[in-house]
Amino acid sequence: MPAARKSSTSPSASASGGFTAGERAAMKERAAELKAEKQARTAAEQEAEVLERIAEMADSDRVLAERLHALVREVAPHLQSRTWYGMPAYTRDGKVVCFFKPAVKFKSRYATLGFEDAAALDDGAMWPTSYALLEMDAATERTVADLVRTAAG
Repeated sequence: MPAARKSSTSPSASASGGFTAGERAAMKERAAELKAEKQARTAAEQEAEVLERIAEMADSDRVLAERLHALVREVAPHLQSRTWYGMPAYTRDGKVVCFFKPAVKFKSRYATLGFEDAAALDDGAMWPTSYALLEMDAATERTVADLVRTAAG
């Protein structure tokens, strides 16, 4: 019989020293969210949690997240708010349609508006699923509103 193999870490994890503190925190937040999902939570409780998370963000991210949240509520009021990996997310039938990824939390130079599989953004054989956000001027707000409206179906 061959000798038992020692488990190893993936090349990317060992090369980079493992998960960053932000990634570990996001995974812990997701585990807590999954545990909370097993408990009956009202839409109002989930909305309050999203608003709490937004309020905790660094100013640059908070301003973007607040405006995004208001746009989603305006153009796609049927989407439900909830946290997803500790980030604001908006769902339809329990599936994440779009989410906001703060820059500061992940030490990135820009925040991200991301879309998941439930988003109705299909456009041919290839289309973007995330967008860098630096500010929310009028033109960006129109583009974001159109994307969210389309994604929400």
